[in-house]
Amino acid sequence: MNRVSMFSSPFLLGFEQLERSLDRLTKSGSDGYPPYNIEKIGDAGLRITLAVAGFTEADLTIEVVENQLSVRGKQQDDPERVYLHRGIAGRQFHRTFMLADGIEVTGAKLENGLLAIDLARPTIEPKVKTIRIDTAASGSAKTSRGKTIDVTG
Repeated sequence: MNRVSMFSSPFLLGFEQLERSLDRLTKSGSDGYPPYNIEKIGDAGLRITLAVAGFTEADLTIEVVENQLSVRGKQQDDPERVYLHRGIAGRQFHRTFMLADGIEVTGAKLENGLLAIDLARPTIEPKVKTIRIDTAASGSAKTSRGKTIDVTG
């Protein structure tokens, strides 16, 4: 069965990367661990806070690869401890977040079992650009209709 893309319209040019990102998001299963919050900080900031009780800085890894923020946690069992009952699981996790173009991770802080990751959202200024249309008489490269579109400046 062929899959119909929501970006298959001829009016949506250059959205292939966005489509791949959405595909990646839908395929990444998540079990809900660790729980997290996302909050707005000021006009252009975001903060992701993950509940990572029991994890130390050495147990956590934060990476950004191709606009995907990845947070991993892996604890090592202490062989000297003998548990009579173990109700607190020391399990590993991998949580991912897709970031829009231009969003940057500005820092991370671990405090009281909460990992806070700060992000900065760029201010986007609208761009208006007028494209000059040359004709064959003006000495530009010729096309079958005698027009070219100069998008270089």
